Amino acid sequence: MTQAERYMNRCVELALLGRGEVAPNPMVGAVVVHNGQIIGEGYHRQCGGPHAEVHAIASVKNKELLKESTIYVSLEPCAHFGKTPPCSDLIIESGIPHVVVGSVDPFAKVAGKGIEKMEKAGIKVEVGVLNEACLELNRCFFTFHQKKRPFVFLKWAQTLDGFLDIDRSHPEFGQPTWISNELARRMVHKQRTEVDAILIGTNTAWKDNPSLTVREWVGRQPLRLVLDRKNHLPGNLHLKDGRSRTVVFTQDPVEASENLEYVQLNFRQNIVPQIMAWLYDQNLQSVVVEGGRQLLQAFIDQEKWDEAHVYIGHSWFGSGVSAPKLNAIPVKSELLHDTQLQVFVR
Repeated sequence: MTQAERYMNRCVELALLGRGEVAPNPMVGAVVVHNGQIIGEGYHRQCGGPHAEVHAIASVKNKELLKESTIYVSLEPCAHFGKTPPCSDLIIESGIPHVVVGSVDPFAKVAGKGIEKMEKAGIKVEVGVLNEACLELNRCFFTFHQKKRPFVFLKWAQTLDGFLDIDRSHPEFGQPTWISNELARRMVHKQRTEVDAILIGTNTAWKDNPSLTVREWVGRQPLRLVLDRKNHLPGNLHLKDGRSRTVVFTQDPVEASENLEYVQLNFRQNIVPQIMAWLYDQNLQSVVVEGGRQLLQAFIDQEKWDEAHVYIGHSWFGSGVSAPKLNAIPVKSELLHDTQLQVFVR
């Protein structure tokens, strides 16, 4: 790893400290280097707050050194006035002569404009150091702005013999069947703090009565989404408890109540693109589809997914509800005691 890559890697480490706090803004880290020493660093801490470059420059004790320094930034400094002034202007005003950028910002109001502005001011700008790592850091942000849709995570737990659940077709359904262990569940709750929304289908809501809230981790609560075409879901479900904002996708919307609203879909047509379009219009950059099989398979078959997290528990059902069919090879496998996590990327 080169010296420039080491500094950019530090930018990525810093940026990750803002995970779950900065959306819909990207995670960004910045370090100021003078004669081979880091003299300032910062990251974007909260949406609407100062950007990484602002924190990094402010942390430099001797501002005179900025005129002889290089600032490394994981994402191109902005060039527009949003909730904060342009970071490219701050860099120019600070007299920093050299800027190293990890990746170009796809956001239309930035998209190379920050680099152009700094170069016109006489600053030497290098682009593309650890580009892949910087792109991966903000894959949800990049997908949203480049593909005009949210980044879609799929998540489910299955047994060693490939089942999501036992047969619970009886009217009383029976109790939910736990497949993964407590460590896996904590990881699921951690992921919830890092996404904008969670989506489940009618059967999952009715049979399992999930809360879809963050309980085994600390962080923000994502928007809860549920399909209910005919408004058959009872009012005593956890999803309708008013504790967190919930949206019901239905064909016949009814009057909203506290933290509970209804959005109309045309169920005679493909609902997946309709859901994706609504999420995009709401500026929601990421969603976890948590099941059941029919909903998960719909996203898989229509290639409307980006990353899948499959938890394989140490159990054997023999029969029941089959897991979705995913024609992909895991890019990562991790053993969580007696549960294996496999990660797939499309």
